[in-house]
Amino acid sequence: MASFSNLTIGIALASFTVFQLLFHVLSSWVSTRITPGFNNLSQKRKIEWNSRTVSTFHALVVGGFCLYILLYDDAVNADRLWGDPSIVKLNIAITTGYLISDLLLIIYYWKAIGDKFFVIHHLAALYAYYFVLSKGLLAYFGNFRLLAEFSTPFVNQRWFFEVLGYPKSSKANIINGVLMTVVFFMVRIAVMPIYYSHVISSFGTEAFQRLGFAAQSAWIISSVVLDVMNVMWMVKIAKGCYKVICLIGQEEAKTHRNGKSD
Repeated sequence: MASFSNLTIGIALASFTVFQLLFHVLSSWVSTRITPGFNNLSQKRKIEWNSRTVSTFHALVVGGFCLYILLYDDAVNADRLWGDPSIVKLNIAITTGYLISDLLLIIYYWKAIGDKFFVIHHLAALYAYYFVLSKGLLAYFGNFRLLAEFSTPFVNQRWFFEVLGYPKSSKANIINGVLMTVVFFMVRIAVMPIYYSHVISSFGTEAFQRLGFAAQSAWIISSVVLDVMNVMWMVKIAKGCYKVICLIGQEEAKTHRNGKSD
């Protein structure tokens, strides 16, 4: 029978509470003081603004923690299926609290931030993380998935620039757009061969057999579902980046022609 430690439950609850507080109180309070344009947004956009602010904060916290674990947690890196999950559990408990918080907000504010793909994403992640938190399985792979969070701040910043009225051809927008495309590709697409090579190399091993069918299926199915969505989002982001690059080229050509006519 699955069991969660008191520490895991406590961190998940604390995480849930902190992210709810950030959404309902702190995001608006800080945003009104650093971004005058926040007050001019519609209520619907303020809801999404707060949601994305919380998302960025979560990404920075767990992304940094994830990188630290990949670099320095020898126990997990040495045994990817059964390595000591103690430190990973802390990070995934934080993410679990965030995912539950965000899922409830998406449902409650569906007209403002409802998105079926995010619901699928959150449920798939929670299903997989259940096995890490309750049984201590697959800690390396559970933590590896959190690398994807490094792209989140750039995705959210693109939306912030858009609602604040920044032109798509503005320097800030272009720099963020290029960084968003590169980072998204690096942490969500380019890492796939590494991730799945580790997955495939574990097939048929004694350690893999000990996982049991439920954990095996949760691991593989959730990974495939999440990565199908990552590919879909990558295509969309790449198309957007291409349009911006074309826009820059048109602006430069126009400037060049005007310069000649002068």
